[in-house]
Amino acid sequence: MNDRFFSMLLFVRVGRTGSFSVAGRELGVSQPTASRIVAALEKKVGTALLTRTTRGVTLTEAGVDYLVRAEAILAALDEADHAARGTGELRGTLRVVTSSSSAVRGILPRLSSFSDHHPNLRIEFILTDQRHDLIGDAVDVALRVGTLADSTAVARKIGVIHRVLAAAPSYLEKAGVPVTPTDLQNHTVIVGPAGQGLEGWTFRKNGKAMSVRVEGRFVLNGTEGATAAAVAGLGIISAGHLGCLAELQSGALVRVLPDWEMGSADVNVILPAGRVAKPSARAFADFIASEFRKLPETWGKPDMKSVLGPTRGAGGFTPTQS
Repeated sequence: MNDRFFSMLLFVRVGRTGSFSVAGRELGVSQPTASRIVAALEKKVGTALLTRTTRGVTLTEAGVDYLVRAEAILAALDEADHAARGTGELRGTLRVVTSSSSAVRGILPRLSSFSDHHPNLRIEFILTDQRHDLIGDAVDVALRVGTLADSTAVARKIGVIHRVLAAAPSYLEKAGVPVTPTDLQNHTVIVGPAGQGLEGWTFRKNGKAMSVRVEGRFVLNGTEGATAAAVAGLGIISAGHLGCLAELQSGALVRVLPDWEMGSADVNVILPAGRVAKPSARAFADFIASEFRKLPETWGKPDMKSVLGPTRGAGGFTPTQS
């Protein structure tokens, strides 16, 4: 890679990490050298791209625009190198954004085969349950559950997450077991990302719908935290089945109102629009799609109680049938 491309790559890493030292370590140069290279790039461009203070480094307005354009150029260069090698080997850095629950329960346990096959690929995970600016934050691949707000993105549906109600046995022993959705109005409810919408939860059974207004005593913006709260016996949680599957199968949580459906949400893998997708981004998207296709889409439906473990009815635990 010539000096100009290296300068751009170094600038991008400084802009993303906010540190000359970190970017320098990643690319094998010292902090003073990294600072000098970026300063020379700014001189060539003709404007300041970074603001330097004792607190750190931030992008100027011109720097934000230059960073996005530079990343597009570097992605195209990466594509050319990848095509020329013809080996399928992936290199560089891949930025992936997903929820902490999707990463912990869906991606990371299955990542070793992909990682072993591409030892020179560095993967940065941004774990958040909030929407992310894919273009502005240079995200290469996103995994999202639910309605897609950005219609310009390139999205591929790879699965379905079904919502379930669950609670710890200790909570149900103390507070009683709901028999119908309306009983939830007399229970403590934990609200996480999958259960947002305190205006009401909608249930369906035998073709009939019922909406129940609930008030969350505990509101968490992350599925992992909401699941932990439920395991601790703090109340009843509404969550996507993958967000509490391990706890349901171990018995730490049991399903509540298992004969009522609560709907589902699509799982999409997304490549940002407006720039050439990296070879690593396309390969990772294909890998994740393949792994999610191995998961039964029917998990979480009432007719799949045996997959999710024991349920709790008015009369106590219902034995699992295989």
